[in-house]
Amino acid sequence: MKHFPIFLAVQGRRIVLAGGGDAALAKLRLLLKTEAKLTVIAVQATPEIHAWAADGRLTLLSRAMEPGDTMCASLFYAAHEDAKEDARTAALAHRDGALVNIVDNLNDSQFITPAIVDRDPVTIAIGTEGAAPVLARAIKKDLEERLPASLGTLARIGKGFRGMAEKLPFGAARRNFWSDFYFNAGPRAVTLGEDRVEHALDALLHDHLNTDAKPGHIDLVGAGPGDPDLLTLKARKALDKADVVIFDRLVTPEILELARREAIMIDAGKTGFGKAMAQDDINALIVEHGLRGHHVVRLKAGDPTVFGRLDEEIDAITSADLSYTIVPGITAASAAVANIGQSLTQRGRNSSVRFITGHDTKGYADHDWKTLAETGQVAAIYMGKKSARFIQGRLLMHGAAPSTPVTVIENVSRPYQRVIATILGDLEPTMTNANLSGPALTFLGLAPRAALAVAETETLTQEAL
Repeated sequence: MKHFPIFLAVQGRRIVLAGGGDAALAKLRLLLKTEAKLTVIAVQATPEIHAWAADGRLTLLSRAMEPGDTMCASLFYAAHEDAKEDARTAALAHRDGALVNIVDNLNDSQFITPAIVDRDPVTIAIGTEGAAPVLARAIKKDLEERLPASLGTLARIGKGFRGMAEKLPFGAARRNFWSDFYFNAGPRAVTLGEDRVEHALDALLHDHLNTDAKPGHIDLVGAGPGDPDLLTLKARKALDKADVVIFDRLVTPEILELARREAIMIDAGKTGFGKAMAQDDINALIVEHGLRGHHVVRLKAGDPTVFGRLDEEIDAITSADLSYTIVPGITAASAAVANIGQSLTQRGRNSSVRFITGHDTKGYADHDWKTLAETGQVAAIYMGKKSARFIQGRLLMHGAAPSTPVTVIENVSRPYQRVIATILGDLEPTMTNANLSGPALTFLGLAPRAALAVAETETLTQEAL
């Protein structure tokens, strides 16, 4: 992010614009929506600017800009549509301490003006850091169509009522009240007249104050393998409602960004063989916040039903008489095989697939190695980095062919995903030499489709020779 979005207080403060043509008009149409004191400096100005000056909506200085013209100005716009004059006036404004924007000159501007959806006092700013103004305008058009014109009226009345709403407990109770107002009671009341909205607010507050506080609820949510686009819609909704988010370290920052800004974010630190919060402590945190009436999201990488210690958390939740919902996520195996152009099952190859873990609470996990060693078996091995040599030895010991394809995928679905194609006989030292630093999934019996094509070509060439 090269530009940090803020809303600047400009009521009663000076904003100066130099220029009197089309570029100046475009900026002024937006600036006139503010309560700032506008000054325009232009040798020649359009009739519209003269009319605004005559109406007292701005001050017009019909001359070239001079030193000191931007003293005490919070913002300055250079809109001459002439690079040399823009540079001259921008330099003067810099000396006076004003923040400077040069129209259509991103590199030399200290700030940019976003596309704005105006439902005063609700204002939505859309910025692309100058990269795609057409995209910003398209988003603005879409939002304009979605947001009712009455939204500003409701927000203005609601703003004056905020003190009364503080009678409600902070968090979900207060949020539910405002949600009910903006999306139910408020829109109904405003259709009957603005004077009816305050009565609706009073009645709504009375109803919410006399409603027993709702107990907390826990959503056990799968965050998927890492790509935020693979997050389910139900998971997005849960994050949007959360008062508390308790997350594992494998959950990516991009997904954490989707949580409510006001939510309490707690890092549970769950990584294989790494520093971690004890499971009992996680259970206690979930229950503690649930009993406080919070909407808790327990956010786990992948699918919480796959190697997620889900049952232990459910036992703790139900023992505390709290409600819960399981929101499944896309498990890493599903995302990974999609990325290598394969399927987990295939007619004539395998009619079943095993999801196994490389280690458990007792150390390296043991499995039915004899069955796994059979030709055509497919297994997705989670948490298999440190146990790779153990798995390799067990499979070879039970008769697996050293040429059995193996694919290791690190950081599944993320921009820095890495695919390593090998065979069982070379699994080690391949894993060690790869210097894997991120979470990795190992597929026994599957090779990337592109790698298969290369292997087939090499075989045919050798046979021809």
